[in-house]
Amino acid sequence: MWRHFATLCAIPRASKHEAALLEYLSAWAAGLGLATARDAVGNLVIRKPASPGREQEPGVILQGHVDMVCQQNSGTGHDFHQDPIRPLLKDGWLRSENTTLGADNGIGVALALAVLEAEGLSHPPLEVLLTVDEEAGMGGALGLAPGLLQGRRLINIDTEEWGHLYLGCAGGMDVNATYHYANEPLPVGWISARIALTGLTGGHSGIDIHKERGNAIKLLVRLLGELPADLWRLIALDGGTARNALPREAFATIALEVASLADLQTTLAASADRLALELKGVEDRLSVRLSELPGLPAPAMARPAQKQLLAALNAAPHGVARMSLAVPGIVETSNNLGVLSVGNGQARANFMVRSLVDSAAQAHARRIADLFTLIGADCQLTDGYSGWKPNPESPLLALAQQVYQQQFGGEAKVEVIHAGLECGIIGAKYPGLDMLSFGPTIHGAHAPGERVEVDTVAKSWQFLVALLAALPKT
Repeated sequence: MWRHFATLCAIPRASKHEAALLEYLSAWAAGLGLATARDAVGNLVIRKPASPGREQEPGVILQGHVDMVCQQNSGTGHDFHQDPIRPLLKDGWLRSENTTLGADNGIGVALALAVLEAEGLSHPPLEVLLTVDEEAGMGGALGLAPGLLQGRRLINIDTEEWGHLYLGCAGGMDVNATYHYANEPLPVGWISARIALTGLTGGHSGIDIHKERGNAIKLLVRLLGELPADLWRLIALDGGTARNALPREAFATIALEVASLADLQTTLAASADRLALELKGVEDRLSVRLSELPGLPAPAMARPAQKQLLAALNAAPHGVARMSLAVPGIVETSNNLGVLSVGNGQARANFMVRSLVDSAAQAHARRIADLFTLIGADCQLTDGYSGWKPNPESPLLALAQQVYQQQFGGEAKVEVIHAGLECGIIGAKYPGLDMLSFGPTIHGAHAPGERVEVDTVAKSWQFLVALLAALPKT
């Protein structure tokens, strides 16, 4: 398993750029004598015959996605399209210090590949479904071809808390707002400066959304709103790099008079101190810096447009909108303002909405769109996907609970996850699939410093092998 994960670290696999890895895996499977199939969007299926005596049993599908979220700390200089991931083993965890590790979902993929390669395991006919483009909009699952799969049970290996069995997940959609504005020339003698808000924890926009971590975009917009409006003008504003990651950094380029620089620095420092106090214990590495930039400033946003845009961004929701009444303790509906880009006459903002209830996701997305429509922005609702409706009577779940008890001497927790798994989409395309999800403990997915607990990977392998052996004949 670890050898396969090392291969996944060595071959770049950003969303929509998985071709090299899939070509490698197809050749690897052919070398083992395993049949493969690809569909039009690039998903790969690798088939392994049943172990002796189990040929007539219903097949099982092991499923994971090959792409990863690509995030790095400022100044790291990592090229996710060319450079390998360099893991570090420390204190029982495998981690990547300055980039994402890709344990989400590389560990799940590696476990499935290890099952394909291992000899002597007991299992029914196997199909390993490796999907593409999961992190950038579920493109692989949404484009999954009908008739590609024959299995009747599906084990998704893409959740991140060992000892938990998942039988449902959130669905969601994106809100993309585009706002066009006019620039104006600046008074003679003005200078430009950069405000950098950095050091936030970040994380997964679904799994970590309830942890009250800071959103760098929202915090920087707040700080800008606390600066005296007549002393500065906005030239550019950027934050976040992935729709499904909590933004860790945001940057604003502003124009101002030289004489106002000291006053703005004082005001900004006071506001930053208030933020640090509010977020104490959650975001203890928060940093806000104002630095003068060389050269003449570029044209700035017209004042009316600046006021409108910043007001809309400040008023826009982020975080938990509603907790579930049906599944206590689980977030029902949330959204993440994940990416913002403002400059050269255009502002683009992406919000990723999640919900256990499809109609609630649609309603929350429309509220966000309506807010930006009020300032004249064009808003599109895209990349919608359904959630995975829980089936507490699932035979696969009941069997998994028994196997977990036998292997580890305790009860697994049965949960619904506030994140997008591909199970709901696949289940809609292949009605009647009995589905379950589990995985090792992964912390910090979608953020630099992502890490996986090594011991839980071993337990995940033990559990997967035992579960395949215990699957009934009908």
